[in-house]
Amino acid sequence: MTFSSDTPSPAPVPVEASLPCVMSFNANDPSGAGGLAADLTAMASASCHVLPVVTGTYVRDTRSIHHHIALDEEAVEEQARCVLEDTSVKAIKVGFAGSTENLSTIAELLSDYADVPVIGYMPELAWWDEVERENYLDAFAELLLPQVSVLVGNHNTLCRWLLPDWADDRPPGPRDLAKAAAEFGTPYTLVTGFNAPDQFLESHLASPETVLATARYERFEATFTGAGDTLSAALCALLANDSDLQGACAEALTYLDQCLDAGFQPGMGHAVPDRLFWAHEDGEEPSGEAAEAPAHELERFPGGQTPH
Repeated sequence: MTFSSDTPSPAPVPVEASLPCVMSFNANDPSGAGGLAADLTAMASASCHVLPVVTGTYVRDTRSIHHHIALDEEAVEEQARCVLEDTSVKAIKVGFAGSTENLSTIAELLSDYADVPVIGYMPELAWWDEVERENYLDAFAELLLPQVSVLVGNHNTLCRWLLPDWADDRPPGPRDLAKAAAEFGTPYTLVTGFNAPDQFLESHLASPETVLATARYERFEATFTGAGDTLSAALCALLANDSDLQGACAEALTYLDQCLDAGFQPGMGHAVPDRLFWAHEDGEEPSGEAAEAPAHELERFPGGQTPH
C-alpha cells in the first residue's frame, strides 16, 4: 500500500507487552562470565525482557578481575529513571554497583518502587581494595538490605560480611545468616555453597525463623565464574513471571545446575556456565544413565507467596 502526501498515516496500534520487564543494575563483564552478560542471558532464558543498567565495567579475563571502573552516580540514575518512566518493571536485581555513591543512588530509586520485589546479590569482592570493599559492604547493608526481598550469596562471602565476629566453633548456618540479614530488613536469604559431609554442596533458602528449603547437588570438578550472577538473575526473572518464592528458588537452582553441567572454558582460566544450553540441545530423549534423575535434589519446597 502506498500513501500520497495528503493521506494521513495510520494510527499506531498499541501492543501490550508479552514479556515481563526486569531491571538489572550490574557491571559489564567483558569475559562474558558474570555481570550483565550473565543477567541478560539468564533472564532472557526465563522469558523476560531485560532492562540493563550499567554501573561500571570490570577489567577482567576468565582467570581473575584485574580492575573495575565505576560509572558516576548521575550516569546510573539517568539510565534507570529514563527507562523506568517508560516501562512497567516486575522485578529488580542489584548486582555489583561499583561504588558507595551508586549504591546510594540505587537505594533512592528503589524507594520509589517499594512494591517491586528486589533480588540483591553479593559477589565475592576479595579482589578489591580493602577500604573500598568495607565501605561498599557497609553501604549495601545500610542502604540496600532494607529494600531487598531476597539476598543471594555464597556461604563464605556472606559469613565474612554479615557475621565477621562469629565466635562459635560451628560455622554459621543458614538461619544465622538469615537473622543477620533480617536485622537490616531483608526477609529471606538464599545461601549457596554449604559444604555437606558427603561431597555434596547445599543451598538453603532461609528466614530468621526457619530453613524453608534445601537443595543438594554434586560438586563439579571445574571452577566456575558467574554462577552467583546466573542464579540471582534467574530467580529475579522467575519472580517477575509470578512464581512463588519457593517455586522460583527451586527452578532457579535447577537451571543453574543445568548451566554448570553444560559449562565450557572459553579462555585459559575458569569455566563459564552455559546459560543458553537449552538453545542448542539436539532434542533427543536421554537414555541409560542420562535418563536418571538429576543430581540436583530439591527437598521441602512448600508453596508460598512471593515477597514484595
